[in-house]
Amino acid sequence: MRAAAVPPLTQALTLARKDLRLELRAGEALLVTAPFGAVALLLAPLAVGVDTPLLRALGPALYWLVVLLFGVLVTLRASAVDTPPQLAVLRLAGVSPRVRLAGRAMANGVLLLGFQLLLAPVALVLYDPDPTGWSWLLPVFVLVAAGLAVLGALVDALAVGVAGRTTLGPLLVAPVAVPLLIGATSVQRAAQFGRAPWPWLVLVVTVDLVAALLAAWCVRYLEDLT
Repeated sequence: MRAAAVPPLTQALTLARKDLRLELRAGEALLVTAPFGAVALLLAPLAVGVDTPLLRALGPALYWLVVLLFGVLVTLRASAVDTPPQLAVLRLAGVSPRVRLAGRAMANGVLLLGFQLLLAPVALVLYDPDPTGWSWLLPVFVLVAAGLAVLGALVDALAVGVAGRTTLGPLLVAPVAVPLLIGATSVQRAAQFGRAPWPWLVLVVTVDLVAALLAAWCVRYLEDLT
């Protein structure tokens, strides 16, 4: 069966499963990057000391900061394994650039959710944050992972084959992902003070939508550069 006869969603899911199988074999994202993220969370209490109220206040913000910075590295691991012959085969099979980017973003989203869940117990133990408003964290986890996954997939496509992409990638993604950081940290803070967290959730959703539209528009032009 020709790839053109397969629905785009099926193609994207197949590519996402391929990326996840490669990650399961290599273990680069969750077995290497996650421990470094945990170490970064550990260093903050060592620097602040035993000031428990300060740690409880700073804990959620430091957690999301580590998720943002180290999560970008999780999304950039794929270009290291996608060789030019593999990309050429996908092009000959009729898999469009948008489908390839969608598959990469899906795999990134799953890995980022796993990354967040692995770091969450570490943050709980180290910072003992206020549990008020934790029910809002589930949609925040999903939305932040989705936005960062799309941004990471777009930068991954832009920087493929570029030397030092692991340095260039965070520099490109971090400024754009600042609204995700602000929204994620503000949702729980708003719930703690009895305010509606909806405006901050809308901010995160808006960033996700803008990132998806930007990726869909840009990827066909990036194809000519690779």
